[in-house]
Amino acid sequence: MAEMDPDSGAGWERKVLEKVALAAIAEQRATRRWGVVFKSLILIYLFIVLFAGIGWLKHGDYRSPGKHSALVELRGVIAAEGQASADNITAGLQAAFKDSNTQGVILRINSPGGSPVQAGYINDEIRRLRTKYPNIPLYAVVEDICASGGYYVAAAADSIYVDKASIVGSIGVVMDGFGFTGTMEKLGVERRAIAAGENKKFLDPFSPLNPAHQEFAAKMLGEIHQQFITVVRNGRGKRLKENPELFSGLVWVGQKSIELGLADGLGNIESVARDVIKAENVVDFTLRENIAERVARKFGAAMAEALVRVSMMGGAQLR
Repeated sequence: MAEMDPDSGAGWERKVLEKVALAAIAEQRATRRWGVVFKSLILIYLFIVLFAGIGWLKHGDYRSPGKHSALVELRGVIAAEGQASADNITAGLQAAFKDSNTQGVILRINSPGGSPVQAGYINDEIRRLRTKYPNIPLYAVVEDICASGGYYVAAAADSIYVDKASIVGSIGVVMDGFGFTGTMEKLGVERRAIAAGENKKFLDPFSPLNPAHQEFAAKMLGEIHQQFITVVRNGRGKRLKENPELFSGLVWVGQKSIELGLADGLGNIESVARDVIKAENVVDFTLRENIAERVARKFGAAMAEALVRVSMMGGAQLR
């Protein structure tokens, strides 16, 4: 009769124990590696946040080398979330006016417009700063386009200078959208919307256009348009030439805008600083996102993604 080797059972148990021990050691090493990685990431993140707090490269060139013309740029769509937000533009303007060596402020505009609220904030702040610093003029210099909300802002300037080919105007208000009722019918899609309040589905793109809603929206836009017209008339005064199309939403090239009184003359940053303000040296006060902030934002997103991945890995190991 065959007998079992007493060492064979012990060898099997020893192998199992070795595998368990090796797996535990590997898991501990992986945990330590991830711990080192996260500690390093946290340190890097803290350094980036520190640099952002210091404000390196943040607000343009704030050096004040004697008498100068201060520059603030308004570029792109005027919106609460963006480089051309009221917060960013007014912060730059406040710093420019506050500098004791500023002889005049140039607001360089290249914008198709945007939010009437954000444009209104900037217009109000320009008028406030001009009152607070009566000896410092502000001139708007238009590049390619100064339309709609862009012109709403420019109207607050002492004078507006354009290039002969600049696009200026669009003094109007628009609310756009889409209607999908025809498409829904073709696709056999049924609209199911339950609302409390007879006008809660105001301008719902998935329902037929309600004439009462359309009339109400037109009235609301008319009120905002009238506010726009008032701002332009108050800002430009008698320089405006009465023209039935002036406030119709049309745009004009720079030379024509001068003839209509929407602008005062041809010019650019250099010529306005040199010939109008008489301070040829230009210092940029535009509020800009610095490198540290940009990296911190991207790094924060990457770090969050890494955390999700690691947590998923940890869950897999636990299972």
